[in-house]
Amino acid sequence: MTIPSWVPIREELRDEQPYGAPQIDVPVRLNTNENPYGPSAEAAADIAAAVQAAALELNRYPDREAWALREGLAAYLGHGLTADRVWAANGSNEIMQQLLQAFGGPGRTALSFAPTYSMYPEYARNTHTRWVAGRRREDFAIDIPAAVALMEAERPDVVFLTSPNNPTGTALAAGELRAVLDAARGIVVVDEAYAEFRRAGTPTALELLADHPRLVVTRTMSKAFALAGGRLGYLAADAAIVDALRIVRLPYHLSAVTQATALGALRHTGQLLAQVDALRTTRDETAAWLAERGYDVAASDANFVLFGHFADRHAVWEGLVDRGVLIREVGPPGWMRVSIGTPDEMQAFRDALQEVDPR
Repeated sequence: MTIPSWVPIREELRDEQPYGAPQIDVPVRLNTNENPYGPSAEAAADIAAAVQAAALELNRYPDREAWALREGLAAYLGHGLTADRVWAANGSNEIMQQLLQAFGGPGRTALSFAPTYSMYPEYARNTHTRWVAGRRREDFAIDIPAAVALMEAERPDVVFLTSPNNPTGTALAAGELRAVLDAARGIVVVDEAYAEFRRAGTPTALELLADHPRLVVTRTMSKAFALAGGRLGYLAADAAIVDALRIVRLPYHLSAVTQATALGALRHTGQLLAQVDALRTTRDETAAWLAERGYDVAASDANFVLFGHFADRHAVWEGLVDRGVLIREVGPPGWMRVSIGTPDEMQAFRDALQEVDPR
């Protein structure tokens, strides 16, 4: 895509490309970390009924505070949270943008540690926030002494930590997070989009909220809840942080249909999360299989596995697509990421990879 010279777009955007993973019509799509198991028939029927009820009142604006939804999300998260400490928006993408609208902006700095989610610098760009990227270690963990030194030098207003990290799957230990929190002068955002998939014993940053008022923990219903099409992201934080986001939110930003959909899904949490254990098992089996074949495999607490190295990863990616399997070229050069699908989808991936890259 090229923006013509006559279009008066901001100059720093003129050569940029829209974010997005390839959307290719193939039988096996394992490139966007979706949950391969859709909502149960019972959950879908309940959601449909809730949306139908909302549709009868679409002539009215929705609850601009989404209070019932925030109550439901607080109950799901636990940890003593209440609705005034939870905020919801159209996917965690809007949550992140609102955070930078409130706490970033001109003259302010956001910082993270690469490789990590590729949208963070775009949120910074879109909000005129200066962006600084530190580097992770070779094992994709964060070098805490180096991270603290970088924070002391750059004095960021917002620090993004992703646990489990995308695209590597790496999770943070509680001690590592505390060290970053102790060094931070602004807010620390821990993106836990994949938290439900973490291995036993891997902590959640929710445990630290009570002692760290500048900590923000973000989640999504897109992954474990199998609600990617519902576009619902949310966060937990101090009530004062939530109030700051209410200042920058657009009026009635969360539609009545979205609120009804998410509330319907929360009524079926058990059913919607029932496949999480199976996906964890399949993830670990996939990682072990890749390692046995000689690939380097990043330890993952998410619903995907990053593996390498490839001398020409694009050729391998194309070979997989030719065989009806779509994964993601992402992360450091020479690495690729496969989302965890159904057993049949993972078998198709293994068969195709062995044909394209025999080892």
